[in-house]
Order: sequence, then structure tokens, then C-alpha cells
Amino acid sequence: MNREFDVVVERDEEGWYVASVPALPGCHTQARSLDELMERVREAIALYLEAEAAL
Repeated sequence: MNREFDVVVERDEEGWYVASVPALPGCHTQARSLDELMERVREAIALYLEAEAAL
């Protein structure tokens, strides 16, 4: 089953991209490039959902 989530992407004062997933509290990550950020946010979502399912 594929699920879709909105992702908020911002850039901090040091140039890092920061992503957060509003529907998943505490689910966020950061990276130097947008490509790397997208990979990391997909991984963060998968890990969040995996941990949630284990509860």
C-alpha cells in the first residue's frame, strides 16, 4: 500500500535543507542537497511507520 504525506522543506541559516512531515509528529531529517533530503525523508517516514506498527 502506498501512502502519501505532505513534506515541509526549509533551508536553515547554515545552508542545510530540513524536512518535516506534519502528519507524523517528530518525523524530520536534514541534508546538504535536495536529492539526499528526499532519500532521507522517505527513510524517516518508513522508519516512523515501522515503529508505529510495532506499538
